[in-house]
Amino acid sequence: MAQQYDLIIVGAGMVGATLAAALAETSLRIAVLDAVALDQPLSGQPTASGYDPRVSALSAASERIFTQLGVWPLIPAEARCAYRHMHVWDAEGTGEIHFDAHSLDEPRLGHIVENHRIQQALLDTLRASRVTLLGGRQVEALVREEDGWRLGLVGGERLYAPLIVAADGGKSKLRELAGFAMREWDYLHSAVVTTVQVSQPHQDTAWQRFLPSGPLAFLPLPDVEGRHYCSIVWSLVPDQAQRVMALTDDAFAAEIAEAIEQRMGQVLAVDPRHCIALRQRHAKDYVMDGLVLVGDAAHSIHPLAGQGVNLGLLDAAELTDVLKAALGRGERLSDLAVLQRYERRRMGANLGVMAAMEGFERLFDANALSLRWLRNAGMQWLNQQGTLKSMIIRRAMGLTGRLPPLARHAEEDAHTE
Repeated sequence: MAQQYDLIIVGAGMVGATLAAALAETSLRIAVLDAVALDQPLSGQPTASGYDPRVSALSAASERIFTQLGVWPLIPAEARCAYRHMHVWDAEGTGEIHFDAHSLDEPRLGHIVENHRIQQALLDTLRASRVTLLGGRQVEALVREEDGWRLGLVGGERLYAPLIVAADGGKSKLRELAGFAMREWDYLHSAVVTTVQVSQPHQDTAWQRFLPSGPLAFLPLPDVEGRHYCSIVWSLVPDQAQRVMALTDDAFAAEIAEAIEQRMGQVLAVDPRHCIALRQRHAKDYVMDGLVLVGDAAHSIHPLAGQGVNLGLLDAAELTDVLKAALGRGERLSDLAVLQRYERRRMGANLGVMAAMEGFERLFDANALSLRWLRNAGMQWLNQQGTLKSMIIRRAMGLTGRLPPLARHAEEDAHTE
């Protein structure tokens, strides 16, 4: 006989766990399942630096979500690196833009945090709640029943719920089983990611240089005993990515220091490198009767501005608002009309960010002289437009625009009410 719940969330990553934590105090019987064991501490990959290569650039809106859920204090302060500046420049000219938190009257632009630190804090929150955690489970079948869905798991276990959320990432098994149609294409780039030790402080700055081979980002990490570290993401065409992956550590360190114009001095040490093919995906629909896509299961974008996880967390916050409102009105949560409220609120916002990132990627990938001149002139012009520049960065930080209640300041909620 199938175990029965009101809501099953497939995927205990940052987005799925955030959704579960946000709904944990409702009357819903909630289960979160994942192929990874959820009853033991998570840890990053062992590296010389001590840092896991998988990090996220959390926006102010994401910080607010975690703060309201009680998750933020559970992320060790020494593991959160606030960045107060962002410096972006073009290797093929003189164009550059500098963003500064002080000019916005904000304490910071965001935080760089290792993914496993965030996820551990979320799982600790869930363990102290009524949510059922089902680790070490893999979905192999999805069956539509009269008033809900039945999940068949590897090993024969069965689960049932009227509402199921797919939060199982860009290669979502649940999305595939449900038959959601996708639009997707390769960026024809791969991301080389690792952690490096540098000889000079990063100055609380996220550095990004657009090279002919692709954008290179140095993201600040907390210092350790006087040693300075950055997480790097270098987007390269596949043959260049293969070449870079084949370099010795010393050769890679020298090349990447030169590529970032030695803004932080020499690269002293390099952790193991990882190469990830970049692909954009977007579901044509986010919902069907009793089934919802959130986070990378619904959309995945170029890591150019580090917005992927922030979009997913806003998905979770928006779906929380929709479901809580429907509960309050006594509506059936699995009804398509209810779930489409979430889709309407998030699809346009996600597509807007995806289109902007696609435009930037194409503009900086262009080698035509006229386009190089245009982007350099445009960057120089924008850097001098204080008001417009502030509007752009405040929007990216989640300080303006329509936001779900979990992502707002308390005073914003009071004003809204």
